[in-house]
Amino acid sequence: MRLLNLLDKFIARIETFFVVIILTSMILLAFLQVILRNFFATSIFWADVFLRHLVLWIGFIGASLATRESKHINIDVLTKLLPQKGKQVSQIIINLFAAVVCFFLMQAAINFIKLEAELGGDLFAGVPTWSAQLIIAIGFGIMMFRFFLQSIEQILSLLRRKEVQA
Repeated sequence: MRLLNLLDKFIARIETFFVVIILTSMILLAFLQVILRNFFATSIFWADVFLRHLVLWIGFIGASLATRESKHINIDVLTKLLPQKGKQVSQIIINLFAAVVCFFLMQAAINFIKLEAELGGDLFAGVPTWSAQLIIAIGFGIMMFRFFLQSIEQILSLLRRKEVQA
């Protein structure tokens, strides 16, 4: 379990690094585009497409980090009515369900990327379109890992409480 938590922490550091780099690049590139368009009547022809894909990357990395912190979108109307043990059990079920959904979405993303690779097509400057879309499968894979990890931690926490009570 400790190894999985270390892996999660390592992935989070990499994600945070990428968020900073991507966000800085997006701001600088968008600013440069505005300056070029308004003052020089030109632009970088690939910048808009690249910025759209960077938004996709920021979105998936942000969703993955939100999952790590349990700050993702959550509908918890019923859990407020449950006792503490019921909340824990329902959270385990919800996290396992979310992990399964992320698994299927990751599989769909992999199939989508394979299809995109077969079709060919470049994003810009010879960069294949499918490479910019890898974040979809990677993002769902990391979220699946984190939901599964959280459910394991909650199961272990529930078992420890039973041992203490016994």
